[in-house]
Amino acid sequence: MRPVAYVLLLIPGLLGAEVPEGFRSVFNGRNLAGWHMSLSNHHGDTKEWRVFEGALVGQQDHEGNGGILLTDESFGDFEVYIEIRPDFGCDGGLFLRSSQSGQAYQVMLDYLEGGNVGGVFGERLDGVRMKESQGWQAAWKEDGWNAVRARIQGAAPQIKVWINDVEVVDFQDTANHLPNEAVTGSLAVQVHGGDRCRPGLEHRFRNIAVREF
Repeated sequence: MRPVAYVLLLIPGLLGAEVPEGFRSVFNGRNLAGWHMSLSNHHGDTKEWRVFEGALVGQQDHEGNGGILLTDESFGDFEVYIEIRPDFGCDGGLFLRSSQSGQAYQVMLDYLEGGNVGGVFGERLDGVRMKESQGWQAAWKEDGWNAVRARIQGAAPQIKVWINDVEVVDFQDTANHLPNEAVTGSLAVQVHGGDRCRPGLEHRFRNIAVREF
């Protein structure tokens, strides 16, 4: 794998944030400008989205009520760079080409006992065969921030995922399984609903940036 070059990018409100060269920020580190809640996804409509110390923080606002937060902007072929620090015991996800109701190709952020981080799943998509990541535990830092990159390309997408610059999955779909065979959609972050998370456990996201192809 070719080494990733990094540059110092001064994001307002987040002095010294580093993202890979050629990426542009889609989260300003100060507020939720450019993002909005989904009111129609099946995980819930949690209001517990906030910005704290330059990070986007989400959690269930009451037992079982999760949700997703989407970019106002849509993307097609792109790569996302994001740093994550979830509390152990909470499931979440990074959604690629998401609809407003959360139908998307999902990078799993399943940080529970026996869970999987970095695998690819079809969130409310029929016909997508899940592919779990391999070796993510060796690349993962339990007590710090972890850099995740996910690249999606093609109508029947190929998705690659890296954790801390280690490739953990290479997924190729057999067809475009998005609604109406969409080739663009929002980027979204998820706090899982139901019993796969609970109030008080947080997902944290920072230095969110994309590059389009």
